[in-house]
Amino acid sequence: MSSLDIDHLQQWTGRSETLHDRITLAPLQALAATLDRDDRAPQPGDALPPCWHWLYFLPLQRASGMGSDGHPRRGGFLPPVPLPRRMWAGSRLEFLQPLLAGEDIVRSSRIADVSAKHGRTGSLVFVRVRHETSGGRGLAIIEQQDIVYREMPQQGDAARAAAPAAATGPAAGSDEQFSRRITPDPVLLFRYSALTFNSHRIHYDRPYATEVEGYRGLVVHGPLIATLLLDLLRRQQPSARVTAFDFKAVSPLLDTAPFDVCGRIDGELATLWARGPDGSLAMQASATLVST
Repeated sequence: MSSLDIDHLQQWTGRSETLHDRITLAPLQALAATLDRDDRAPQPGDALPPCWHWLYFLPLQRASGMGSDGHPRRGGFLPPVPLPRRMWAGSRLEFLQPLLAGEDIVRSSRIADVSAKHGRTGSLVFVRVRHETSGGRGLAIIEQQDIVYREMPQQGDAARAAAPAAATGPAAGSDEQFSRRITPDPVLLFRYSALTFNSHRIHYDRPYATEVEGYRGLVVHGPLIATLLLDLLRRQQPSARVTAFDFKAVSPLLDTAPFDVCGRIDGELATLWARGPDGSLAMQASATLVST
């Protein structure tokens, strides 16, 4: 296989796997504490908040199967993309019905698409994975997850590769109705890494993050930012049910400065975004709400 043989990688399209788990209570209580929520202790039968299912179906790769970046070695279910940088770029989710604490759950996953293009920083490979998660009453969540692989920054390019995007769109704050400031210290990043069994070194190993992958600090997890956006919405509309949620990572957030999660609500549509310390747009998202 050549350094980037897209025809070979596209042979993974259609590959599938099925995982089983149970919604145990301790991770729910731990995530509530991590998000600084003053919730009552979770009870069997409680409905999971949106995207808290990411606490389950954890990547339980043996230590001997891990790569130098802290991810499982390439191959297996996901294609063996030879590009070293990997990130969760975004997702589109439909919440058909709640998953319930204490119930057994099943996730069926399929590689929906593998594609490549050449960008400003070099070669990029995009892998789209479709997840269908079911509980005791049937299908509950459909998720299209986008994973992007890219090259390491070249010498002298690390700062540009990690620089925030220009301030555009909702990050300017003109339509902001509510917001919350987040301090992404290493404790927050460690706790979320532990809860999701995410051992990618950019989230806890500062020398690796800065010297190898070229970031200016520890990187805040994309799904953590998405969870914080949904948590902001939940604090504003605690009785509303989210039926759909889309998010896209625009620019990395680091542990070097606080950032803001922001939002506005127009009828059944919530527009959400994460604003970097310089006012730039770091993540954009939207959620569809139903009053209960």
